[in-house]
Amino acid sequence: MSDPRPARVRVTGPPLRRHTPAARTGDIDEQTALGDVYLGSLLREQLALAARILGLLALTVGSLPALFHVFPELNDLDPLGLPLAWLLLGVLVYPWLVLLGLRFVRRAERNERDFALLLEVLDEDEP
Repeated sequence: MSDPRPARVRVTGPPLRRHTPAARTGDIDEQTALGDVYLGSLLREQLALAARILGLLALTVGSLPALFHVFPELNDLDPLGLPLAWLLLGVLVYPWLVLLGLRFVRRAERNERDFALLLEVLDEDEP
């Protein structure tokens, strides 16, 4: 009797993951109560991020007029041949705004990535 050999299988790496989080995104697309909870958590996090960035902007740039009012001797400083107020508000504010904008975009994208991962993890836990 001949020995039947099993079919040869080529193994090239771990099995590919063919899974999409359709069930949880379906809750969001269909606007179910559970989808509203998921989406609400993302929106709250994004709103809190925006509030923190705006608060930091108001604290730094918004307090400059008060700083010049409390310390009038700052009006007499002319670094680089420009009045200090012009230097701060006309030159140095813009790099600060760019840095705050970059920080906001990176954190918002991270929040969205975390949200997508959460949906995937929750979908995997479903039977």
